[in-house]
Amino acid sequence: MRLVASLLLAGVCSVPLLGGAVHAQSGGAGTKPNILVIWGDDIGQSNISAYTMGLVGYRTPNIDRIAKEGMIFTDYYGEQSCTAGRASFITGQSVFRTGLSKVGLPGAELGLQAEDPTIAVLLKDRGYATGQFGKNHLGDRDEHLPTMHGFDEFFGNLYHLNAEEEPENEDYPKDPEFRKRFGPRGVIHSWANPDGTQRVEDTGPLTRKRMETIDDDTSDAAIDFIRRQVKAGKPFFCWWNGTRMHFRTHVKPELRGISGQDEYADGMVEHDMHVGKLLKLLDELGIADNTLVFYSTDNGPHYNSWPDAAATPFRGEKNTNWEGGWRVPAMVRWPGQIEAGSVSNEIM
Repeated sequence: MRLVASLLLAGVCSVPLLGGAVHAQSGGAGTKPNILVIWGDDIGQSNISAYTMGLVGYRTPNIDRIAKEGMIFTDYYGEQSCTAGRASFITGQSVFRTGLSKVGLPGAELGLQAEDPTIAVLLKDRGYATGQFGKNHLGDRDEHLPTMHGFDEFFGNLYHLNAEEEPENEDYPKDPEFRKRFGPRGVIHSWANPDGTQRVEDTGPLTRKRMETIDDDTSDAAIDFIRRQVKAGKPFFCWWNGTRMHFRTHVKPELRGISGQDEYADGMVEHDMHVGKLLKLLDELGIADNTLVFYSTDNGPHYNSWPDAAATPFRGEKNTNWEGGWRVPAMVRWPGQIEAGSVSNEIM
């Protein structure tokens, strides 16, 4: 994760990495590439056909496109849980430094701290517009929100999906004070103010029904953010985090059966469609050649809730210390800078 943070900043500073497969910046002096980071959730290498050639019964052509037009990593390591993987990526620090090794309860003090600068802080200092959309999972208090840590705008959910739908369970405590103290916050839309404060809007709970379309909403918000920055002539750093494939999977009726398998596989095909929507936008705006695109996820897949779970060729799963909990898919595309169709076996 720390190496990838360096790669993103290297794109800004025009420093070549990863040997012969990455070339020196060929743009004019002062050219700043856009950076689009696309993340899934709990996605394993077996979920993506660039790794398995469709072995699991469906294909992911849009995610595969990033690998085909850039570099795919075979030995890329995230972390063993959601919060840890996201914290390591955005800060470039070990979880033993940030303390963000596991998921915190709603309202907990555990979360991103001011003394841990993010990639967004550093890029904002270089003139970038910064936006984060989709799942955050780095603390749910106002001081933990992305718009207090370098991002100009944030729209997304603060927890994993099964935590979001707990209030709808029959056995969830009916005491309003319990919900107030321990219940999840809603989907947040926030904006950073010039004076260092932020404006925060709670758009309502992420219910099971809303889960069917939340990735539509957050990817649309990311697209709107990118369009605004291109129109303003400003380089951007956009991090979109889909909720797929964390359990539980709730796919909208019109997409059920699209994979020819179950609802879990339908969700993965839908996730690939969201990736395609973002890549299509770059082509439409004519900025694909000046945009570094990185795809990955936070941790390895889980398979303890079949059929709503992934598979991995490695031992273990998320929340374990075995290979299956840590080894994740990763690929990066940067036309003219990273050789198309290249493969890295380096440990990242």
